[in-house]
Parts: sequence; C-alpha cells; structure tokens
Amino acid sequence: MKPPGLNSAARRRGGMLLIECLVYMSVFTIVLCAGMGAFYVVWGNSDVVRSTADDISCALRAGEQWRADIRGVTGKIEEKQSPDGPVLQIPHGRDRILYRFSGGAIWRKTASASSWVPVLSRVKSSEMKMENRNQIQTWRWEVELLPRTLKARTRPLFTFEAVSPAKS
Repeated sequence: MKPPGLNSAARRRGGMLLIECLVYMSVFTIVLCAGMGAFYVVWGNSDVVRSTADDISCALRAGEQWRADIRGVTGKIEEKQSPDGPVLQIPHGRDRILYRFSGGAIWRKTASASSWVPVLSRVKSSEMKMENRNQIQTWRWEVELLPRTLKARTRPLFTFEAVSPAKS
C-alpha cells in the first residue's frame, strides 16, 4: 500500500527544483559581485579622469595668462636667479610681472605685490626660454604636470608659445 501524498517521481522533481534554485542563486551572486567590482574600478577611473581634466584646464588657463603677459610686454624680458630658482621678469608699463617655478608649483606676482600667488600646482618641471626665429623674438614655456596615477598612459606635457612685440 502506498502512503497518501506525493509519489516518488513528484518528490524527486521537487528536490531538483530546490537544487536548481540554489545553483541560480550562486550564479546570481557571482555575477553581482563581478558587476560591483567592475563598477568600483570604473568609478575610481572616472575620478582620475575628472581630476586630470581639472589639471589640464588649470594648465591651459595658466598658459593663456602667461601668453597674455608676454604679448603685453613693454620692455626687455629678463631671467634672473633667486634663491628659489630662476625668475622670469616681464615688464608691464611701470610694473613687472614675475614668474618662478619652485616647490612643485608655478608662482606669479607683480613686483609691487608683496606675496607670490600659485598659478599652477602639481608641476613636475617647467622651463621658460627665449627663441629667435627670423628676427622675431618668441618665448616658449614647457611645463610638465605630475600624473595622477602611476599607471598613467600619457604624460601631461604642455608647450605654450608667445610672440613678444617688436619694441621689446
């Protein structure tokens, strides 16, 4: 005599459903963990991209300010030595605009001001030099920023050029 209730085939079928449910849950957990890991990698990389874009825009603003200072020169541009390193002196009317690279930053001030103002930070190297091209005096500023990560694929290197007026 058979006991009342489910037969043996129905019991096996119910057991298989429970095992399948556990397998599906395990696969779902693995996929979810992999997706979360990928999400956090992308999130970290987007932070690096955002901060690198901020560095690039700061470098471009500093370069445009430097170019405007060179284009507005009213005398001879000189490079002098100071205890902090070379200082580029750009005459503007009765005043002078000074640029220097020290402490991993580009600093700017007018001769009449009392303190230096940081124009660009996170700088690895900087060089401002004069070049004569077919009797035209040009200035070149090469600045390299520190990369945001050790695995950076590009060097944040910028070159700005400006032509000083013929009267200088």
